[in-house]
Amino acid sequence: MLTREDNEILNHVGPGTPMGNLLRRYWMPAQLSEELPSPDCVPIEVRLLGEDLVAFRDTSGRVGIVDACCPHRGSGMFYGRNEEDGLRCVYHGWKFDVTGQCVDMPSEPPTSIFKDKLKIPAYATHESGGVIWAYMGPKSKITPFRDFGTEALPRDQWRARKSFEPMTWMQWMEGLMDTTHNSWLHDWKGRRDLEDDGSDIPGTYNSQVGMEKFWGYDQAPDIRVVETWHGFRAVGLRKTPKGNTHARLYAFTMPFTCGPGGKSWIVPCDDDSCYDFRFAATSDDVYGALPIDGSGIGFNRARREIPGFPYDREDIDRSLANKYRIDRDLQRDGTVFAGINNVHAQDVMARQTSYTDRTKEHLGTLDRKIILVRRMLINAAKDLANGIEPPVTAGDMPYETIGSPSKVLNPGEDWTLLGSELDPVWQGTKTPVEARVTA
Repeated sequence: MLTREDNEILNHVGPGTPMGNLLRRYWMPAQLSEELPSPDCVPIEVRLLGEDLVAFRDTSGRVGIVDACCPHRGSGMFYGRNEEDGLRCVYHGWKFDVTGQCVDMPSEPPTSIFKDKLKIPAYATHESGGVIWAYMGPKSKITPFRDFGTEALPRDQWRARKSFEPMTWMQWMEGLMDTTHNSWLHDWKGRRDLEDDGSDIPGTYNSQVGMEKFWGYDQAPDIRVVETWHGFRAVGLRKTPKGNTHARLYAFTMPFTCGPGGKSWIVPCDDDSCYDFRFAATSDDVYGALPIDGSGIGFNRARREIPGFPYDREDIDRSLANKYRIDRDLQRDGTVFAGINNVHAQDVMARQTSYTDRTKEHLGTLDRKIILVRRMLINAAKDLANGIEPPVTAGDMPYETIGSPSKVLNPGEDWTLLGSELDPVWQGTKTPVEARVTA
């Protein structure tokens, strides 16, 4: 469990808070490129780290993220006119470019130089891989963009999506790191009877049918964690029906990013809600990850194609307000262990109803990843408050090599190498990057 002080640090991300100050020192996803599809398109409202903002794409295609209120008398910039390389407030016609600079003040005398002195608060942006990223920290501390493998992707290969999650960012991120819950929360009748699709063979990567069988066969995985230059790598090791060992890999990169599978960036909207951004990267091709599609990340699509999979095939409203439409009959007979007939809704239920007061928790060995990520984040926030710069902000580290494949291990295989810079798969398909690795 956490002390009350440390729990408060994790829960609050607004301006001036220890965790908010830390997160602002990293580039973070702000919105999808497709949300601003063309020059001079309609601006959109954005909420990040407790701040209300407006994003727009100007005539030249550049993206600006600015304060939601005009600095004149506070009128809403969302209602502004996006035109001629600037967003114009409709109250008095003052226009601002993507840097926040006022470039036109037609309601003032032509001789006025007031506009040259006026700026609206604005944040730096960078567009990569179908995501518009923002840096919200002090301008004097801005860091180079960290490339997780999106810079090399041509536009026709951009794949990105986001989902809104009605809970704190730590509730959602900790759930993503938890591999044990796959054996319980997402359990269903028929999982153990699935026919072997050839996945239970040493050296085999990432089959959803195989993982479903392994999750059902071994419900108490061996959780191991090793710290790395980017954060940590972790694994859930399970015995398989044929006596092999399956490794479910996870990778955490300070301060937002976690695995498994496609990368997830958990970005707080505020203290009570967050976005889960997922996008394709060069490492996804190396490990044969399923692509992101319009219905969600690839493995959810693959799940729906599993014979006998009992969950929703259609979108049905499931939320805390309707108790996620829990079906006690399905729960009682084991058709769906949780009684909630949707995988994502199961995750939302379990995480949304979990403690935000972590002083009440009692953690076990299955929580090793969660214990470590909390320690890393809290220590970094405290260090920053004491003048120590945040870790893992450099732009020249091999972020694009960080992967989290799932694999049936070969005899004697070292799981700590999987999805890392020293993974033989990387060495066989990519230019070796060992010389770039630092501790």
